[in-house]
Amino acid sequence: MSDLIKVPTEIRSMFLEANILKSVKKGHYLFQEGQMANELFLIKSGRIQVSKVIADGRELSMRICSNNDVIGELTLFCRESSYMLNAKVMENVEVYALPKERFEQQLSNNGELTIQWLKWIQHQNQQNQTKFRDLILHGKKGALYSTIIRLTNSYGKSLDEGILIDFPLTNQELANFCGTSREVVNRLLSELKKQKVLSLEKGYITVHNLDYLKDEIDCENCPISICRID
Repeated sequence: MSDLIKVPTEIRSMFLEANILKSVKKGHYLFQEGQMANELFLIKSGRIQVSKVIADGRELSMRICSNNDVIGELTLFCRESSYMLNAKVMENVEVYALPKERFEQQLSNNGELTIQWLKWIQHQNQQNQTKFRDLILHGKKGALYSTIIRLTNSYGKSLDEGILIDFPLTNQELANFCGTSREVVNRLLSELKKQKVLSLEKGYITVHNLDYLKDEIDCENCPISICRID
């Protein structure tokens, strides 16, 4: 969509010029929380789930990254920094790697590029803040409803019967986006199915009544560029 905020072309060019290409298979981690952070990554192909392990051991998924997304960005300008999040490969991926020191040096030498980078970082922060807002204000139910709304904005396809989320997720993966358990998500989805708000088939969700979900969480109708999962 035209209102999406993309990684600046000049930033992507830095990764392509370095030409350090790596492949990681599905189910493995590109990096994990606590590992020393010496590189940033630009995704060439595939999808990666970025998540955080919270205090009680549960996993909280932050976003799904795909082609031309940059990850590992939270470690910039920190000496002896470590990755703050996990990057788990959902599909086989290829990524371009860029040494962190090289990235920092180019930003330091180019004020316009730094401004573009900060605008993109601010956009990522806005996405995260709205996710936390929904989780805190509306609890587990609100977190699930918010996640489904975001999925329709990211992967939705309009059909006669509603909006198909053209990206299969297990109930456990949905639970990770909500910071709750699979059992809670199972129960909430069953209630929505009984009310004919949505239907499920082989991991694919079709939303029949999006307005119901929005009304239940007092949706503020944020721009689609913010209200996304990717």
